[in-house]
Amino acid sequence: QVRLVESGGGSVQAGGSLRLSCAASGYGYSSYCMGWFRQAPGKEREGVAAIDSDGSTNYADSVKGRFTISQDNAKNILYLQMNSLKPEDTAMYYCAAVGPWRCGGATWRDRRTFGYWGQGTQVTVSS
Repeated sequence: QVRLVESGGGSVQAGGSLRLSCAASGYGYSSYCMGWFRQAPGKEREGVAAIDSDGSTNYADSVKGRFTISQDNAKNILYLQMNSLKPEDTAMYYCAAVGPWRCGGATWRDRRTFGYWGQGTQVTVSS
């Protein structure tokens, strides 16, 4: 049973930073893609960043240079370091995983690619 549990959300002022964590358990794929999605009220869930089992990363244009996705394979934890936060980053952030799979092309942006999801953690950025 795959389980993903996010933490680290909160409220910050614009320009601030947060680090989200996603603890994964029951996930035994040697090749996989893990990602962060976000969904603001009234909007579609969108891909923010993704990372392959080999460490290759992908980012949405809106977060490039500000967000960094990483993973601790020993602890089975996925991270999203978010710097220079903007009010438009306000959303519920979700951790997602799929395997066996690779984050190639544009598939990582599509929520339908991912079969496992966490419950989400709220990020609120005030101006």
